[in-house]
Amino acid sequence: MNTPFYKYGAFGDETSLVVAFVIGIGFGFFLERAGFGSARKLVSQFYLNDLAVFKVMFTAIVTAMLGTTYLAWMGVLDLSLVYLTPTVLWPQLVGGLVLGIGFVIGGYCPGTSVASVATGRLDGLAFVLGLPVGTLLFAEAFPWIRGFYENGSVGVQTLPGVFDLPYGLVVFAVVLMALGGFAGASWIEKKFQPR
Repeated sequence: MNTPFYKYGAFGDETSLVVAFVIGIGFGFFLERAGFGSARKLVSQFYLNDLAVFKVMFTAIVTAMLGTTYLAWMGVLDLSLVYLTPTVLWPQLVGGLVLGIGFVIGGYCPGTSVASVATGRLDGLAFVLGLPVGTLLFAEAFPWIRGFYENGSVGVQTLPGVFDLPYGLVVFAVVLMALGGFAGASWIEKKFQPR
């Protein structure tokens, strides 16, 4: 969140914590204002009658991608300072599946559950309390699942690298995909609106 300012020495550790706190409060505020602190709003995604979550997430991805791209091209951002999580294929697929199933069953992801707790929702509190419990269970089980956890490591991967395409072309393709996704989402919402 604080990159590149923190990496360039614009501020120290203490200030970076304050900046992260302010960004977090702002993020939670806008999640709640968009209605994403409500499990009903989030679950509407899976009934296909309100795809606001899809639209917001894709907008965030494209905005961050375009911002990163233009800042790098202008020489403001050194992409080598941006940390990329290494790809460990099978554990990340299973983790995504577990998160997705939890999202469908309960209606929250980690961020939206915290926003819901801030407004007093008890179902969100169940999710927030489940985070440390799940973390503890994972830590206790880690010696037995370590082999799987490290299985399928392919290092840091990016779309331009995987497809051997120029960075700008991939950015352009993702923007086109987003525009198509928004149009498709609007069509689906109209089709699945309750009558």
